[in-house]
Amino acid sequence: MKINVVKSVLEASDTMARENRDRLDKAGVTAINIMSAPGSGKTTLLQKTIPVVMRSGRCAVLVGDLQTTRDAERMADLGAPVVQINTGRGCHLSPAEVARGIDYLDLSAIDFLFIENVGNMICPVAFDLGEHLRVVLLSVPEGEDKVAKYPTLFQSADAILLTKMDLAAALNYDVSCIRDDLSRINTRAPLMEVSAQAGTGFQEWLTWLAGQRRV
Repeated sequence: MKINVVKSVLEASDTMARENRDRLDKAGVTAINIMSAPGSGKTTLLQKTIPVVMRSGRCAVLVGDLQTTRDAERMADLGAPVVQINTGRGCHLSPAEVARGIDYLDLSAIDFLFIENVGNMICPVAFDLGEHLRVVLLSVPEGEDKVAKYPTLFQSADAILLTKMDLAAALNYDVSCIRDDLSRINTRAPLMEVSAQAGTGFQEWLTWLAGQRRV
């Protein structure tokens, strides 16, 4: 009986994810699920990205956190609708929470929906939210072993951003280790080296993002 219950829960989650994707598809919205460990730079990436996207398109953000509205507040003045989703004790966003967040948005006025997932390198990977693409961030201070230690996170990525590259020299960071591990896990996702502090690598990210826009 317990197996059947678990199976039913997972099936219900997948059904809700498909419903979310159908809603987004009908509106022509590209949804991007952004995942990483806490502190990798998801909010900073969006702070840099949203103003550029808003010059030629429209976007909105769903922000997932256990508590507080601090990340949403950091993006509140960028001109894009922002919806905060607090999961309480949940270590990831669920399709049902994303569905409720979408209810607050006018999808006809959006080209990109950024979903900033809860900071976690394990739990969010297993749940389809209805997104079209997954972007994974890994920051230099986290070390060079995370791709090998958390392969499922990187296997599902459509793009991988190595953030805080301005610290690479000071930390004697070896990017080749990351590339070597990715060569055995995910060769289809581009690896982009970015630094919000120095402003490097963002053009590559923005060019990739522009190419994902749905018509």
